[in-house]
Amino acid sequence: MQNFEFEHTSVLLEESIDGIFSNPQGIYVDCTLGGGGHAAALAARLAPQGWLVGIDQDPAAIHAGRERLSAAACRISIVQDNFSNLTLVLDRLETGQVDGILFDLGVSSHQLDVADRGFSYMQDAPLDMRMNPDAKFSAFDVVNTYDEKQLADLIAHYGEERWAKRIAKFIVENRVDGGITTTGQLVDIIKKAIPKGARKDGPHPAKRTFQAIRIEVNNELGILRDAFLAAVEKLKPGGRIGIITFHSLEDRIAKQTLNELSKTCTCPPQLPVCVCHTKPKIKVVKKPVLPSADELEHNPRARSAKLRLAEKL
Repeated sequence: MQNFEFEHTSVLLEESIDGIFSNPQGIYVDCTLGGGGHAAALAARLAPQGWLVGIDQDPAAIHAGRERLSAAACRISIVQDNFSNLTLVLDRLETGQVDGILFDLGVSSHQLDVADRGFSYMQDAPLDMRMNPDAKFSAFDVVNTYDEKQLADLIAHYGEERWAKRIAKFIVENRVDGGITTTGQLVDIIKKAIPKGARKDGPHPAKRTFQAIRIEVNNELGILRDAFLAAVEKLKPGGRIGIITFHSLEDRIAKQTLNELSKTCTCPPQLPVCVCHTKPKIKVVKKPVLPSADELEHNPRARSAKLRLAEKL
């Protein structure tokens, strides 16, 4: 892909940086570099002795991040990789334990807005949806090779779509003669599958199905728990993790993982005394932070965002 311009409005920018930042000479990791908004805000607070590591699997994000951070006073390391490999990335850089780690989950504005990435149901493009364009597996493979039950299950689970079975049936019936190759074709099929009355209210009829396919293509939910656990292991005592989520499925994983790591005892409640001697690894910092009314007015895509923060003990 030759177009490297990367436009993305960072969500909960000040709240997330305030939430994880404590040491101008510290080491901070942005696991989802994207357009570099959060990374640039972190770099602006770091002294020359500070170190910022940015990770992203999208080469467009890597290019944009390098450009945006080129004038930063602190040390910068930008790595093209999936944050599921966080431990390996930081071990290679020999960072040791770090002061703060940020995850900004989901799809970026750039990926949605560049038609040929195939993420958007609003623009006709090849069925793609790969966050890493070098990956072999794409939306085309999901739509054209999964059987009807597989499609129905993933659209119901990842998309929380009530018409999942009907959409899956219509997809299978329509993927003849070379298959379904474009987002426009898929949108038309979804619209036919959902009864007209159900299409009148709520979000775009294809939104949930596209979300489900995108999550499947990029294994977005499958990598989260282990990545959060690895991040906490890499934090110094007093270091913080920040996780920005955009839908209930990823937020549930974030909440459950942080709660699990903050537990003091895992013994069955019927035991009279604790025998597990589990010590909490983190403390959850205040309630989830939501976007302000002002942010929502300027960036409607922030409406479902939620920031969770925790501190290493």
